[in-house]
Amino acid sequence: MSEKDEQKAPKIKPIIEAADSLSLGISIVVAVLIGVGIGLILKNMTGATWTLWIGVFIGIAAAVLNVYKAYSKQYKVFEELAKEPRYAVKKKLKDDEEDDEDYSEKNY
Repeated sequence: MSEKDEQKAPKIKPIIEAADSLSLGISIVVAVLIGVGIGLILKNMTGATWTLWIGVFIGIAAAVLNVYKAYSKQYKVFEELAKEPRYAVKKKLKDDEEDDEDYSEKNY
């Protein structure tokens, strides 16, 4: 890998991460549209109107599944960040409480 390629890699990573977040919204819309399409096909094949709703529910379920997968992915990233020492706020607060002097009323 050349020096030029190494300089380009960090600039592209944020763009890819942003596109991944944007793709969640697109995938929700596409999942619902595919579900409606499945419902329309079922309706045309069977002639029963209620089969359209089966497709709609399949699309909505797929959209919810996409949101859950994205949430799980982001939660894992959050957990990794929480393990880094610079973000360990709870431990730092606990240590600060132990080091604080007692400023309560004193009898001199």
